[in-house]
Amino acid sequence: MNNSKNITEYEEDGPFKSDSFVLPTCISVPHVDNFGKKLILESSQINVCGRRNDGSQSKLGRAVSQPLDPEEYLHDSFDIGDIEDESFASSLKRRAQGRRRHNRSLYGVSPDCKFGPKGYLAQGSTNLTIPDPSNQKLNWTKEPLSVLIVRKHLDESVMIPFRDLLIWLVEAKNMVVLVEQSVMDDRILKDDKDFQRLQDKLSTFKEDDDLTDKVDFIICLGGDGTLLYVSSLFQSNVPPVMAFNMGSLGFLTPFRFSDDFKTEVSKVMQGSASLLLRYRLKCVVVRHDTEPTQDIPHVKNIQKEDVWTKTHKLVLNEVVVDRGPSSYLCNLELYIEGRRVTSVQGDGLIISTPTGSTAYAVAAGASMIHPSVPCILLTPICPHSLSFRPIVVPAGVEIKVMLSPDARGTAMVSFDGRDRMEIHQGDSLRITTSNYPVPSICATDQIEDWFDGLANCLNWNIRHQQKPLQTASSVSSFESLEAESSKSSQVSLLNGNS
Repeated sequence: MNNSKNITEYEEDGPFKSDSFVLPTCISVPHVDNFGKKLILESSQINVCGRRNDGSQSKLGRAVSQPLDPEEYLHDSFDIGDIEDESFASSLKRRAQGRRRHNRSLYGVSPDCKFGPKGYLAQGSTNLTIPDPSNQKLNWTKEPLSVLIVRKHLDESVMIPFRDLLIWLVEAKNMVVLVEQSVMDDRILKDDKDFQRLQDKLSTFKEDDDLTDKVDFIICLGGDGTLLYVSSLFQSNVPPVMAFNMGSLGFLTPFRFSDDFKTEVSKVMQGSASLLLRYRLKCVVVRHDTEPTQDIPHVKNIQKEDVWTKTHKLVLNEVVVDRGPSSYLCNLELYIEGRRVTSVQGDGLIISTPTGSTAYAVAAGASMIHPSVPCILLTPICPHSLSFRPIVVPAGVEIKVMLSPDARGTAMVSFDGRDRMEIHQGDSLRITTSNYPVPSICATDQIEDWFDGLANCLNWNIRHQQKPLQTASSVSSFESLEAESSKSSQVSLLNGNS
């Protein structure tokens, strides 16, 4: 990567490991306390109070989230003095003191885990909570200094907004700006005088470069495909993403690029922006031609470097297993948590996130699920069975897909529409919810953005309104009936013109 020292000099202490703390459930919990080193959640989505399972205390570095109990936070959760930045520590103490009376969690209510006079939930599972998306806000521990800008390819209409954004961020905001290497070779940009004076100030990257913890902030100029591409660049921790809709559909890109883009970006950089954590899937293809010395662990514990790992990816929309070029049915075996559930005979199977439920899955007949709902959606593609309907399973379960021993051919698997590969007899595709979501910044909030997308992009539930009945009590004569009819015609005409 060019100019790497301009990027790495802004790095801070590494993020803490969520799996070393007490978590509310047994599934993988998203790393929500640190996005790109400098952005943290206003309130903690996981029950982390800085205490390890063994009761010892732990430093959280600069990225410290608000615990569920301010009293415990102040007195015995962890030592604020251990944080190197004293001004930040003092600010942290003041914020905690101000939350004594009003401590807002990211969750709405906690279910009662006692059932009747004698029943209760087993120990370790009593911190169940129900999400409250209205409280998901983000603050910066420090002003962001590095930004990654990704634009839509092969679209000249994005060139001018892309150039204007670069000029403002470099010259007015004095930020380290990363762009793709292909941008420097673009013929139109190379001939632009304004861009020429910025060339030496830009840092570049290639698709296979590791950008983990080197970017504070991401800005997308494009459509849903551009956001999927950004997700593929980060196979672990993802910085916050501000996505401008300059594509065809724009269901995942809530911001509109206009002359006022500087105000929109400045608001986000000042903090307190609403955030939507888009769950991703951890997908591992296990090879059949290896003989592991021990049993293959749960997919959440499989690492890239494991000998039996053939492919290891995080996807934002979906994983698709299909019959590829074969004319035979795709014959698959589906397992959930090690138990064989059913066989899939048809054109294939879609395993999608809630975000991906409005993509290929909805075209195949699945329901649309809000991205904040922790789940995995399984949708058959043209199943050879009238009763095989899409199903939703809890986030965190292990889903395993294999070729049936009776399959007449192989199958193809793709990850967010990319990296298509063939799986053979004995190979297994293992999937679970990743603990590295994509933190997508909302234009308004989680609820309004999603329903606006359903209405504007998918025309959800658009139809002519049913006319009210005209009862005898509202009509006294033929003259009044003619007047009502004329009035209704005028209203219909106005509605049609609007």
